[in-house]
Amino acid sequence: MEKTEHFHKTRRVGAIIGMTIGGVILAMIMALLFGLIVMWLWNWLMPTIFGLTAITFWQAWGLVVLSHILFKSFPHHKSHYHDERWKTKFRERYCKPQDHEEDSEDKIVE
Repeated sequence: MEKTEHFHKTRRVGAIIGMTIGGVILAMIMALLFGLIVMWLWNWLMPTIFGLTAITFWQAWGLVVLSHILFKSFPHHKSHYHDERWKTKFRERYCKPQDHEEDSEDKIVE
C-alpha cells in the first residue's frame, strides 16, 4: 500500500510540474502574439492615418505594457463588491418590489 501512495504522490508532483511548464510556455506564446498583433496593427494603421513611423516588436510590447498600466484599474481587487453595489443601486432605482408583492397578493386573493 505504501508503494501506491508514493506512486500517486510522485504522479501528482509530475503533473504539477508539467502544468507549470505548460503554463509558462502558453504565457510566452500569448506574450509573443500580443506583441506581434500590436506591432502589425500599428504598422498597418498609424503610418497611413497619422503619418507616424513604424515600430519594432519591442516597442509594440512597450505599448502593451504601457496600456496595461494606464487602462487597468489597479490595485485589482479580487472581490467583485463593486459589481454587487451597482446591481443593488440598479434594483433600488428601477425595480419596484411593491409591484411584485401586489401582483402576488392579487393572485392569492383571486
